[in-house]
Amino acid sequence: MVDDRESGGRGDNDRRTDRPRGRSHFQRRRICAFCVDKIDHIDYKDVNMLRRFVSDQGQIQSRRRTGTCARHQRRLTLAIKRARFLALLPYTAEHIRTYG
Repeated sequence: MVDDRESGGRGDNDRRTDRPRGRSHFQRRRICAFCVDKIDHIDYKDVNMLRRFVSDQGQIQSRRRTGTCARHQRRLTLAIKRARFLALLPYTAEHIRTYG
């Protein structure tokens, strides 16, 4: 009888073979909302719009999650940082500020 340690230790629990190969579903490509609406300037005073791109923890969402293009992600980041500096947006989440 062969010991599991000698054969690599995986045995019958090899999880890599259980996964289906290829994509199981087609994911639609995200289109930048700013490009669709032809918005060139992102206003740092528009807090309601900026909050859509900030997580519950207060972090700026990535391009992958929001679907923005690189140009608008840079402008969005700058607008969020300006709004934070002027105390229009929080730097951290509420529960971290009160108990942290």
